[in-house]
Amino acid sequence: MALFPFCKTPSDFLQGRKAAVRVAKPHPLFHFLEADKPQETSVVTNVKQAAPQIPQETPWGAPLVWGDSRNSAWRRAKFAQRGVRTGLLSLVVGTYARFIRRFLSSAETYFLSGQMVTYYILTDNPRCLDPAMELGPGRELQVVQVAELPGWDKLAYRRMSLLVEAIRNHIGREVEYLYCADIDQEFVAPVGEEILGDLVATLHPELYGMPRNAFPYEVEETSSACVEEDEGDYYYTSELYGGLVSQVFKLAKVCSLLILQDQAKGVMARGLEESYLNRYLIDHRPTCVLSPEYSCWDSALTADVPMQRLISLGRQCEASDMQMKERYRC
Repeated sequence: MALFPFCKTPSDFLQGRKAAVRVAKPHPLFHFLEADKPQETSVVTNVKQAAPQIPQETPWGAPLVWGDSRNSAWRRAKFAQRGVRTGLLSLVVGTYARFIRRFLSSAETYFLSGQMVTYYILTDNPRCLDPAMELGPGRELQVVQVAELPGWDKLAYRRMSLLVEAIRNHIGREVEYLYCADIDQEFVAPVGEEILGDLVATLHPELYGMPRNAFPYEVEETSSACVEEDEGDYYYTSELYGGLVSQVFKLAKVCSLLILQDQAKGVMARGLEESYLNRYLIDHRPTCVLSPEYSCWDSALTADVPMQRLISLGRQCEASDMQMKERYRC
């Protein structure tokens, strides 16, 4: 690109000054001839630029869900008449117990309001919910104790296998749909029946609209989560996914096996369980994709959405910690 795009050639500049150009004045006869010509008037038309269209479906024809769209209203009306029971599952270990009540309280207000919901809390500390919370009609809470899992890396190895065990033991017989959500989140706007589908994934809010080469897929060829350059349509977050309980069981089982394969080789994908989730969703495309409205946090990279419905408190805490470190860095 030219340093001075408004100049035709570098010779237009001489010792730091723009070269002078002589323009000959037209002969007075031309003024006389021009006066007899009809004067042309220019009409300036203001064309209003059309607002960018929000995509309503994926390249393979699955609905891309925005909560206030006409399609979402139709989906809510469709499922509202069925009266299904849905499970909302979250794993709570260590210090993450401080998020439980805020998560459940917000879910009582906004998650599938008016529907039958069972909350499943998998935790290494069952007393973290003492005293018990009061829930609305048709809502219930089940606390499932799991072995202590110290360290986030240990949790990344076990979360999918814990999900498999929980579904196999009892969840699979109790609910029709199951959604898995990180506990350090808060529902801040209605999340209704529009999210129900066979296999549901949520677009990562920081990567929505980004080019394919920006997606942090696993690239290490020895990993079972490896994604080739010509694969992948979207990058999905692990903060919210779900669908029919049978489909979630299949997803969790395959991901847990991939993780065990890598663990035997001494390999772990850089995105932890999210890498294996994305590998699975490339091979088994979701039948319903939730927009970034359903997974947001305070970040300069987060996509602008019409409405935030589920926000990550943990991510915002991490961002705040980083800002504090930058502020007081010596």
